[in-house]
Amino acid sequence: MSDAPAPSVTHVVKDPPGGRKAVLVWSIGVAVYFVAVIFRTSLGVAGLEAADRFHVNASALSTFSLLQLLVYAGMQIPVGLMVDRLGTKKVLTLGAVLFTAGQIGFALSPSYGTALAARALLGCGDAMTFISVLRLGTRWFPARRGPLMAQLAGLVGMAGNLVSTLVLAPVLHGVGWTPAFAGSAAAGLVVLVPLVLFLRDHPEGYGPAPSAGPASGGPGAGEFVRRQISDSWKEPGTKLGLWVHFTTQFPAMVFLLLWGMPFLVEAQGLSRTTAGGLLTLVVASNMALGLVYGQVVGRRQSARIPLALGTVALTALLWGSVLAYPGDHAPMWLLVGLCLVLGTCGPASMIGFDFARPANPAERQGTASGITNMGGFIASMTTLLVVGLLLDATGDDYRVAFSSVFVLELVGISQILRLRGRALARERERAPVPRATGPGGTDPRPLPPVRPSARSLPSVRSEESGSGQTRAASL
Repeated sequence: MSDAPAPSVTHVVKDPPGGRKAVLVWSIGVAVYFVAVIFRTSLGVAGLEAADRFHVNASALSTFSLLQLLVYAGMQIPVGLMVDRLGTKKVLTLGAVLFTAGQIGFALSPSYGTALAARALLGCGDAMTFISVLRLGTRWFPARRGPLMAQLAGLVGMAGNLVSTLVLAPVLHGVGWTPAFAGSAAAGLVVLVPLVLFLRDHPEGYGPAPSAGPASGGPGAGEFVRRQISDSWKEPGTKLGLWVHFTTQFPAMVFLLLWGMPFLVEAQGLSRTTAGGLLTLVVASNMALGLVYGQVVGRRQSARIPLALGTVALTALLWGSVLAYPGDHAPMWLLVGLCLVLGTCGPASMIGFDFARPANPAERQGTASGITNMGGFIASMTTLLVVGLLLDATGDDYRVAFSSVFVLELVGISQILRLRGRALARERERAPVPRATGPGGTDPRPLPPVRPSARSLPSVRSEESGSGQTRAASL
């Protein structure tokens, strides 16, 4: 007997229309995510200043990044459940309040302990933003736009990374710690205003099907939460999404978040200015390629697996070439190539959500996205720790330390290959059957009896399939 989960009841709803209002509402949510990324990456340009301010060594300084990632990853499933139960606006508002408070606390922290607590609070609020933005995209735009909207959201996030590097760093050096961080926190207050006044969870008349779960906090709420997580995890598409995210995202995140600068300066002999330029190149490559990946996946769903595996293979090839280069230092053209390829990791990781989305109905989208989003951050935390331990154990041998990247990539690839068949088969089971139209734009065949309600809708979409395909039912 097959262990595949039985298909759940499919709610047929109208495809959101998109349009100008959808862009405006989505832009409000993305602005919140943009500010969250600025706050998240602000420590990356203030490492030396933080070490001096709190009188800590490099190991203690790295704890800031590890703690923030740990909080972010640990919050993904709870945030997904919150989005499913409370809606996007409430979760985004809470997230904006928390990450703004965390940034202010970090600006005013007098000690290392309070600064850690502030970064944990910031990470908690940051964790509530991306899944909420993904949910806005599925609620306000047609399903076929899902991959592109997700890539656009990721692109805006990388723009926030650039702002930290190009704007916050000079301000920090010019006015000092407290004015720079406290002043940047004002951006959180700015995005709160349109968020509270104008953001809506979905267009009028396009709300999700009523949830069958109990009231929040009421009897049976715990069982409902367990069922949400269990039902999402049983879907091969959710598992495949997690492993795609796991395998593709972490090489670039580890490079940008902590170990890229030491590797380029200490192992490759570059100046900090040149190394910073290469890190910026990773971000620029990510932004340029995000739209390309989104367009390709939006038009050809069959390209998802080849794009994901191709990105992993190319990343491994460039990493191997740099680490195995026979000289003491790899040539600049090879380092530039590595940074350009690392820029593909972010767009490729977004493909994971394009597997989780069609595998789950509307009422589980937040939970499934949270599970998927954990993948890359778990891999990143693991690699951050392993690289540090190997550097200590080998006397700063970066070749040995960074070889751990290949181990995690092999684990991820094996899981992708194991799950892809079942996940794609389940998608095909749910996918709407293309329907040819007869003269006058009408379909001469009767609609399937299992979905009679679809006859009353000009355009219908299965939230459970979410594959980006629509079908017209003209009467």
